[in-house]
Amino acid sequence: MKDSRPSDDGAAIRRRRSCPQCSGRFTTFERVQLRELMILKRNGRRTPFDRDKLERSLNVALRKRPVQAEQVEQLVSRITRQLESLGETEIPSSTVGDFIMKALKSVDEVAYVRYASVYKDFRHTGDFARFLGDEGLDDESGRN
Repeated sequence: MKDSRPSDDGAAIRRRRSCPQCSGRFTTFERVQLRELMILKRNGRRTPFDRDKLERSLNVALRKRPVQAEQVEQLVSRITRQLESLGETEIPSSTVGDFIMKALKSVDEVAYVRYASVYKDFRHTGDFARFLGDEGLDDESGRN
């Protein structure tokens, strides 16, 4: 038996299935993949785009932050669609990082700074201070 319905703003199909042998029920998600994306790393290597790796990166930045799992899934879907809509099959890792930065900034500033610290390879506290100043995030006026 199968029960299918659109999920994730129509970008995926959610299917509830049951096993004819054990009668166990489970859910699968099928996603439309417009093209096979390859990520061009800084060292010149090419690796296939990995949606799960994108989700893990977001989850690390958002750890212990007030962001729901469904919001993370929406971010992953939005970033994936942006990458697919570029019309390129090879995408520099810096482009992926930029999309992640923009997405995190719109959701949680702390997660945004966390991700930036790794993405931009902060080495000293001064790197944080400069970044916060450049981004206008160091202004404490109006905050309690």
